[in-house]
Amino acid sequence: MGQGFKQVTRKDVAELAGVSETVVSYVINNNRYVDKEKRRRVEEAVRQLHYRPNTIARALKGKNSNHIVFIADQIITEHFSLLVSELDKRAYDLGYMISLCSNRNTEQFVGEIISRRYDGVIISSISFPLEFIQQFIDASIPVVLLQNRDYSAVHGAGVIDNGLYEGAKECVRFLQGKGRKNILYIDRFSARGHFSDMNDLRYRGFVEQMRQSGLSAQPESRVITGCASDREVAQKVKAYLQAGGRVDAIFGRNDKLACIAMQAAKDLGYQVPQEIAVVGFDNSTLGQYVTPRITSMEIRREEIAKAAVEMLQQMIGEGRVPAPVGFSTRLIERESTPAD
Repeated sequence: MGQGFKQVTRKDVAELAGVSETVVSYVINNNRYVDKEKRRRVEEAVRQLHYRPNTIARALKGKNSNHIVFIADQIITEHFSLLVSELDKRAYDLGYMISLCSNRNTEQFVGEIISRRYDGVIISSISFPLEFIQQFIDASIPVVLLQNRDYSAVHGAGVIDNGLYEGAKECVRFLQGKGRKNILYIDRFSARGHFSDMNDLRYRGFVEQMRQSGLSAQPESRVITGCASDREVAQKVKAYLQAGGRVDAIFGRNDKLACIAMQAAKDLGYQVPQEIAVVGFDNSTLGQYVTPRITSMEIRREEIAKAAVEMLQQMIGEGRVPAPVGFSTRLIERESTPAD
């Protein structure tokens, strides 16, 4: 896909729009007045041809923008807020500004990111299409991926292992060590239908460790998923428990989901952690202000942010992709799981 749009030239856009290449340049760079009808034709031609002006624009500009964009699934969560805060501190110290952007899985979104001449892109997203990431790379934009999914099909990006896969496996082993065998995994909710599969490293860690530990031959049947809202998550957890599903532990893919599921269980009269232990992920403040407080797996945001910005700076300055780096997670035990 990346090879296709790179072959389109400014001349192609001009011919389709019926204007001169100079007018196309004015519209793309937005630095001169252009008649509304001509502008509309140029913009339509750009969309039809999937023209990406970034590579040429960079060469003409001759300097960096000192601007990095961070693309995430949910920009309002505490985890991403804290991560962006760390990224901002690290980037600012190195002379860069960070912009946070929620992913929009469209060609237009990709085109706008490319055409804005960002010096680099950091991505932490489960649902952002791999072909779109490859388009950034093919447009000569340095990309760093915070690995929460399988990125083996993407070539030319820097990769940072957040520890999600091993962290999820450790959560299962921890619960098993507490004598809990019937673990229920709480997947994300999404109004856009973005749910986990084996490419998602938290989900994969849960499924594979459940099998390896001999806790379930079909771990997928022990997953609450397909929900469009937090309310639907609570309803499905209650329905699972009321239908006689055996549960002595709940593992939420993040602290919010762990809290939702824990409250649903408590609403039905279950005691936490005596009857159902609960573990979350991300170590958010939310999990620390519910009752009981949530045991959670902590992601090393500060170290990850530092590595991401330094990796991106190396790619921008030296034009090469550094070797992947990885970080382990850390389990924070609280009252939602039994004491030893």
